[in-house]
Amino acid sequence: MLVYNTLTKKKEEFTPINSPNVSMYVCGPTIYDYFHIGNGRTFVMSDIIRRYLEYKNYKVTFVMNLTDVDDKIIKKANEENLSTAELTERYEAAFKKDIARFKMKPADVYPKATEHMKEIEEVIEKLEQNGFAYNVDGNVFYNIGKFKGYGKLSGKNIDDLEAGARIEINNEKQNPLDFSVWKKSKEGEPSWKSQWGQGRPGWHIECSAMSMKHLGETIDIHAGGNDLIFPHHENEIAQSEAATGKEFVRYWMHFGFLNIDKQKMSKSLGNFFTARDILDQYPAEALRLLFVQSHYRSPINFSRELIESAQKGTEKLDNLGRVLNDGIKKVGGIKVEFDFNKFYSLFSAAMDDDFNTSQAAAVIFDFVREVNKTIAENEDINSDFFRKAKEFFQSTAETVLGIIHFTDLEVKESSNDSEWILEQIELRSKAKAEKNWQLADEIRNSLAEKGVILEDSKLGTTYKKK
Repeated sequence: MLVYNTLTKKKEEFTPINSPNVSMYVCGPTIYDYFHIGNGRTFVMSDIIRRYLEYKNYKVTFVMNLTDVDDKIIKKANEENLSTAELTERYEAAFKKDIARFKMKPADVYPKATEHMKEIEEVIEKLEQNGFAYNVDGNVFYNIGKFKGYGKLSGKNIDDLEAGARIEINNEKQNPLDFSVWKKSKEGEPSWKSQWGQGRPGWHIECSAMSMKHLGETIDIHAGGNDLIFPHHENEIAQSEAATGKEFVRYWMHFGFLNIDKQKMSKSLGNFFTARDILDQYPAEALRLLFVQSHYRSPINFSRELIESAQKGTEKLDNLGRVLNDGIKKVGGIKVEFDFNKFYSLFSAAMDDDFNTSQAAAVIFDFVREVNKTIAENEDINSDFFRKAKEFFQSTAETVLGIIHFTDLEVKESSNDSEWILEQIELRSKAKAEKNWQLADEIRNSLAEKGVILEDSKLGTTYKKK
């Protein structure tokens, strides 16, 4: 399995520290608002990478942090006349609800900064002891000049940053690029007691402390959006490696930006969408398919046309899923030759090449075409074929990519009006047997008006709802 490592700028063979165990840390949201569709892409692609590692029989410990102390949180809490705890509790619940709607597996741990003040203080203390941090009247800064590898993830040069960046003037800093690891408390802001006085942690130190606490001083995979490479992940490396003297992360993975109608998403352009906005209009499987159709490192465009095209793609998967569910119930029938192993191999080859989900999805749609063709060309196929086809579908399209869910298909089939629909299908079948084409057409049209679409095949008639 090859993984592109942002640190080395090349694909590397994936070799976990303690195989088959894999430690994976993903930067989660700052919980002061609903997360946007771009964040949604990062979360879904992280979920798929984790699922595929599990498909390959790795035991993944998946940690996603929740930032619950931050300038944005304080500002919004003040605007809404809430405590920061009340605000973050509200949006933590919303976040967990929305990722469940996205059909994501929950993380093993969702650590929050406010619950890790002891660990944060311990890391800062080590940085001070090792000469990488300094205290100025209760504000503690990280001295980037002391860390020789600064810039190795982003490729940025310290001299260029100092010369060209617009840097906030702060006379307390020894170097204008030094960043806060502990901030002295201000009036009206939440604060915690520490050896440097009342204050709160800087953003970057939180992830270093939480990652070490739950996954150890060196971890296998650290993932997040491209926008986090600098300064957040660069600073995480500097802090963590200065504190422990060890490599912090083996494989850095970053996800490409999401544009809306080929424009950068922003509130000022009026093209800013939260994930829940989109999930209210389209099924999660369609959104997941849209995401997997591009490589995770590439930028992705989001538009109504593209999401509706993806939705049509998931309908093809659902249609075959229903046919497979029906075919498994068959008794008797002939055995047909079908090379399932070929499709398993093609799927693994795609995913083993730096999680190439677009190629993996193409393999699945080729499989759909071949299975439909086999069904169309053979009058009476036994249930073993349908069982094996469903097993492939479940292990790849469902378990790894999450672009079909057989339980959802079963729920739809068992809805309150399914019995009446099945009765109408039976009446239509009798009408067709008696060559009463007019009645058969009337039943089809009547069902269509109610949003029920019939699909005829050699196995019989199935239906789907608009």
